[in-house]
Amino acid sequence: MPLHPTIAAVTDRIRARSEGPRAAYMETMSRAAAEGPRRSHLTCGNQAHAYAAMGQDKDALVAERAPNIGIITAYNDMLSAHQPFERFPDLIREAARAVGATAQVAGGVPAMCDGVTQGQTGMELSLFSRDVIALAAAVGLSHNTFDSALYLGVCDKIVPGLVIAAATFGYIPSVFLPAGPMTSGLPNDEKAKVRQKFATGEVGREELMKSEMASYHGPGTCTFYGTANSNQMLMEFMGLHLPGASFINPNTPMRDALTVAGTERAAAITALGNAFTPVSDVLDEKAFVNGLVGLMATGGSTNLVLHLPAMAKAAGIILDLEDFSDISAVTPLMAKVYPNGLADVNHFHAAGGLGYMIGELLGVGLLHDDVKTVAGDGLSLYTQEPKLTDGRVHYVPGAGKSQNDKILRPASDPFQPQGGLVQLKGNLGRAVIKVSAVAPERHVIEAPVRIFHDQLSVKAAFQAGEFTTDTIVVVRFQGPQSNGMPELHNLTPTLAVLQDRGLKVALVTDGRMSGASGKVPAAIHVCPEAADGGPIGLLRDGDVVRLDATTGALECLTDLSDRTLAEADLSGNGNGVGRELFEVFRRNVGGAAEGAGVVV
Repeated sequence: MPLHPTIAAVTDRIRARSEGPRAAYMETMSRAAAEGPRRSHLTCGNQAHAYAAMGQDKDALVAERAPNIGIITAYNDMLSAHQPFERFPDLIREAARAVGATAQVAGGVPAMCDGVTQGQTGMELSLFSRDVIALAAAVGLSHNTFDSALYLGVCDKIVPGLVIAAATFGYIPSVFLPAGPMTSGLPNDEKAKVRQKFATGEVGREELMKSEMASYHGPGTCTFYGTANSNQMLMEFMGLHLPGASFINPNTPMRDALTVAGTERAAAITALGNAFTPVSDVLDEKAFVNGLVGLMATGGSTNLVLHLPAMAKAAGIILDLEDFSDISAVTPLMAKVYPNGLADVNHFHAAGGLGYMIGELLGVGLLHDDVKTVAGDGLSLYTQEPKLTDGRVHYVPGAGKSQNDKILRPASDPFQPQGGLVQLKGNLGRAVIKVSAVAPERHVIEAPVRIFHDQLSVKAAFQAGEFTTDTIVVVRFQGPQSNGMPELHNLTPTLAVLQDRGLKVALVTDGRMSGASGKVPAAIHVCPEAADGGPIGLLRDGDVVRLDATTGALECLTDLSDRTLAEADLSGNGNGVGRELFEVFRRNVGGAAEGAGVVV
């Protein structure tokens, strides 16, 4: 199938825009790869330190003839998505030995949970943790003893941070190993109803706690289609997972077999063999375009609008919001997974999952097939389905048919003809809105604004009964320079209640909302942010704003020409719960439209 003209045009535009930095990046990677196996540059003393605790693997390491795999792990047992990684290093070491290789845990990276910090002070460190993860991974790999790397990570900032590190060490191969989603618990729509009832005082904290514990109930990723599961989709569409690896539950025979297979592949594609595949060759403009298409076709998390430009920049590729918007305009929405529907990711996977979607999108010319992946050449490899025979993975052709058209539909008959993301532009700056879960009659909201400088003030106004007419809630000074750009996901139940009461409501903010932003129209990542002199800082209560997702407009209809910028007291953002340590990040962070990066 010929490539869709818009996909071709966006790819060409990205390639042209990135010509200089991409060429410089690839030259750096080529020079590093030409140096050969990393351990050959270490002294005997260097190597003795690196191998001192390796027991039975010492002889193989000293001989330097077998690949040595570095493991970067985000394991901790507080975060359910990463708790299963506790077992992975032993599995990996055993699998590596079986194919004549060795493996070492090169280092750990932090993995914070936005579910724990949601609405709390710790959320102000969340976005910056992506850059810390990239730095921590770089420290681990800087020992320079590894021929390839395995990255163990799943959730919101973890995978993007690991991709930034992988791109920086792009002269060696990288394979990403997921842990998988937890089994299905309390349906997400039932959980959402309890949250709304709690917001209105209809139920108490005991019932809310019972609901939350029944939803988040075991090891693995949360089952709604938020940022964590959007990350897993992205890794498969971009060829960094093995085919079909994303949504296999933890601690199952198939999950373990895929971990073994990923280890074997990491050993097979080093420079010591005949299938050398440095990750710099995988992470090209086509791979990122494929990731964008996957994001739109699945209705994925808006957080990836921040992360993808940062990941791409680490590989010398420059993405722009127009790339997201243009690809969204031609990509059909094929999946309905909560909050865009009632199904969770386990239901989605059972219906055909990513393999089915990739096959469909390749069939209509919306994906690049001519790409390098960790599994080999061609994205069509990812239409295959893993099967288990005698404890080992083998691949068979995918069914090529949705098993449930209420969850997953063909590209020719999608839920919506366009993807779930729209760029907004106007006299308030640039922003994005996720519309895949927003009813069409709510795609245009024009109303007076109420101005707030934190989400707690919004909730207090709601509890005081102050929202009685159509309102656009503006929450500003929530950008990366202000306070690290926390998610404002706690506003979702409040705004949803107002919407259910018949009011036209929307959110406009320079902060973030996750893939769980749901059915309330939200113009997010407004850039420039208020702390950077953005026009959002000119707004006052009562100004009329128009949010139009059909035309991509975000406009204040009130004259702002004689206004002075509002100022907020941000002194409290610099201390408590570790915020003191992140002042250098707040001072040096880039704008949201460029990925809000510090180290890239």
